[in-house]
Amino acid sequence: MSTSDIPKIYSPAEAEAKWYPFWEKNGFFRSLPDEREPYAIVIPPPNVTGVLHMGHMLNNTIQDVIIRRARMMGKNACWVPGTDHASIATEAKVVGRLRENGIKKSDLSRDEFLKHAWDWTNEYGDTILKQLRKLGASCDWERTRFTLEDDLYDAVIDCFIHYYEKGHIYRGLRMVNWDPVAKTALSDEEVIHKEVKSKLYYVKYAVQDSDEFVTIATTRPETILADTAVCVNPNDPRYTHLIGKTAIIPMVNRPVPIIADEYVEPEFGTGCLKVTPAHDVNDNELGIKHKLEVIDILNDDATLNETAQFYVGEDRFKARKLIIKDLEEAGQLVKIEDIKNKVGYSERTDAVIEPKLSLQWFLKMQETAKPALENVMNDTIRFFPDKFKNSYRNWMENVHDWCISRQLWWGHQIPAWYYGNGPEDYVIAKTEAEALEKAKAKSGQETISLRQDEDVLDTWFSSWLWPISVFDGFKNPDGEINYYYPTKDLVTAPEIMFFWVARMIMAGYEFRGEKPFSNVYYHGIVRDKQRRKMSKSLGNSPDPIDLMNQFGADGTRVGMLFSAPAGNDLLFDDALCEQGRNFSNKIWNAFRFLAMNMEEGETYEPTTALDPDFLPDQWMSSRLNRTILEMDESFAQFRLNEALQKIYALVWDDFCDWYIELIKPDTFGAKIEKARLERALGIFETLMKLLHPFTPFISEEIWQRIRTRSTEESLIVSSWPAPDASRVDDTIEARFALVQELVSAMRNIRAESGLSPNLELEVLVRTADDETAHMLQSVQGLILKLQKTKKLEIGTSVQKPAQSASTLVKGCELIIPMAEHIDVDKERARLQKEIQRTEGFLKSVKGKLSNEKFVNNAPEAVVAKERAKLSDAEANLSKLRAALSEL
Repeated sequence: MSTSDIPKIYSPAEAEAKWYPFWEKNGFFRSLPDEREPYAIVIPPPNVTGVLHMGHMLNNTIQDVIIRRARMMGKNACWVPGTDHASIATEAKVVGRLRENGIKKSDLSRDEFLKHAWDWTNEYGDTILKQLRKLGASCDWERTRFTLEDDLYDAVIDCFIHYYEKGHIYRGLRMVNWDPVAKTALSDEEVIHKEVKSKLYYVKYAVQDSDEFVTIATTRPETILADTAVCVNPNDPRYTHLIGKTAIIPMVNRPVPIIADEYVEPEFGTGCLKVTPAHDVNDNELGIKHKLEVIDILNDDATLNETAQFYVGEDRFKARKLIIKDLEEAGQLVKIEDIKNKVGYSERTDAVIEPKLSLQWFLKMQETAKPALENVMNDTIRFFPDKFKNSYRNWMENVHDWCISRQLWWGHQIPAWYYGNGPEDYVIAKTEAEALEKAKAKSGQETISLRQDEDVLDTWFSSWLWPISVFDGFKNPDGEINYYYPTKDLVTAPEIMFFWVARMIMAGYEFRGEKPFSNVYYHGIVRDKQRRKMSKSLGNSPDPIDLMNQFGADGTRVGMLFSAPAGNDLLFDDALCEQGRNFSNKIWNAFRFLAMNMEEGETYEPTTALDPDFLPDQWMSSRLNRTILEMDESFAQFRLNEALQKIYALVWDDFCDWYIELIKPDTFGAKIEKARLERALGIFETLMKLLHPFTPFISEEIWQRIRTRSTEESLIVSSWPAPDASRVDDTIEARFALVQELVSAMRNIRAESGLSPNLELEVLVRTADDETAHMLQSVQGLILKLQKTKKLEIGTSVQKPAQSASTLVKGCELIIPMAEHIDVDKERARLQKEIQRTEGFLKSVKGKLSNEKFVNNAPEAVVAKERAKLSDAEANLSKLRAALSEL
């Protein structure tokens, strides 16, 4: 290696441009079934309308970390990428583009519209997948799937037919969540409930043939026009005399019955309820129970229709203002109150949802949910963190039928074929030819005209098959699906636990008879420093591409993971990405230092062998193997944040700040001896392996520069380090820790006393026993190497000169005679500050030990440790006070 070839400054852009194409070209991301243990993960498919946002960044960084480590562990790592057709979002994009070109969707046939949709998808649909490459995502791109491609389309239709024939899919007029912007039904999970400021309107309803009236409170006065009853609690004494009488609906003057039902809570509002079966879920159930008339006053776009009689063609919110004005003029508006209530919004369009009676297709969920609930609760499928099991169980135990039809054209068209106008005049079939035969048989007619249902299936009805369909498990159930399925880990956000995770588990047991994955890791939501969820509308979300351009992909990945504790929301700050970039620079500078110590033309063989007589080697080996053990444990619990912090500390603190300093030659300008340098390079290679899942680009760049390697020896496919527990030595680490603390204490005294780091000082260390003295004497060369001293004396009988600076380090007293250097006032201030700090620490320890609950319930070892802290702190405080009195 020529040091002249190593840039002084690390360039993330150059490394990224070099290594990603190299990995892809050499097939390192590619997976095919073989004799190895499979390790498959499937990407939560982003919408084809999407571009990379911070949530994607976090999710895919985590996935890339775990897939790269699995690859290094010798597993057949297969990360399947793909995109979701996103019915509502994509259709909105296409309609918007058509509008810009003066074209209305209503002017097009279905086939013409779908052509425009495919054109849009082909033009923009892979944008996000291209952006994931910049992040370093090591997906098997040859396996990229799309939920509307032919084979996956067929799988969805087969799934529908399967459930229909099983009696689990039905068509019915039911109350649904209606999105008036997208003009389609939504499932419950696609409705976001927000607390908003609203108004509660109190309105008089006259009682027929009397001077009485009842007052009803409502937040949606426009629906008064669709009221078909007034309801009270049968046990409410205020209204029992009115039960069975007739109320007159304001404006429309419609007579309606006053009915009684215990559903009404007397304490809520006025205790008197208006019943609108067509526009409220609970009212609809009351309507069915009491056989009430159903009056629908809203068009699909939430404007009022002719049935309303008033404000025809006006938007619902404008109609609300108009009816309040008219009610007030008629003397029927009693009062208006400001309140806060929860209102449902469309997850896709952010439109206020309207409850609406609609003829839709539904999937019964109760039976298919049973194995999905059981196998999460018994940990056949494990959730990380497991706190999410409770909300999962609650949803699954109260699961509702799934409204699976959507009033859109972009998607999987429902395989229902109609041949008449009756409610049962339809058949379910995969093809028109098959439908024709079924329709003839069902109707008994030979001449039949068929029309296919215009609606498509909910997007989630395709993505719930994802772990099966991406491996063609429906088309070829005996193919490679049997190798890759079940997949290993799923990384996702808890906000789609019910949309996607629960349903994938249901589909896995329904169609494969087993779990779709073994583990689900739920990461948090990316939030800003004010704890607000990042979003375009708030303008608080940085562009991930800009972050990577500024800090490098590695730096950005590190920044994301530093702020991502397992299962909790992360408070993102781009300062963390800056810290990640600085980490890359630290690694690069360490590499350059080692490289500059190589002789030109000399061959170096990095090794993990140790010099048994060199404490830093033994210490670094112990720290390295301990870190590998701890990282493996963190990975097993999906605590990637912790794993990163461990390797970060090992590299930055232990290797760069201590080990490198200790292997430097004593003679200025000399180079590290070859054997010692080869051991350092051997340690550094292991560090690159541990770093690779987190910082793939810089680790590969350095790995390839340390020595000449074949393509097959690339870091991405090297072996994950196996920890050697026999090399973890608590005694060695404790010995070196004492050296570190003594050196750090010397540095602190220099800094606090304003002494130059290059000034040679006399240093005395008084130990509590001969064993510690002998140990420190055996490593005094390390202390001398790390601190400029003209004399170092260690022993139990060391005398403390007058006017000395001193501090206590793990039972040893570090003394630096300061007669010729001391500023008495500064030293007094330093000691007072140290006494104050020690007194504060002592108070906290005493507080803990005075807590009977802690002393009685904590493990004995923990209590003993706190008592040892108390004893040490008291001894330290005594010596500090003595030192102060000597000044």
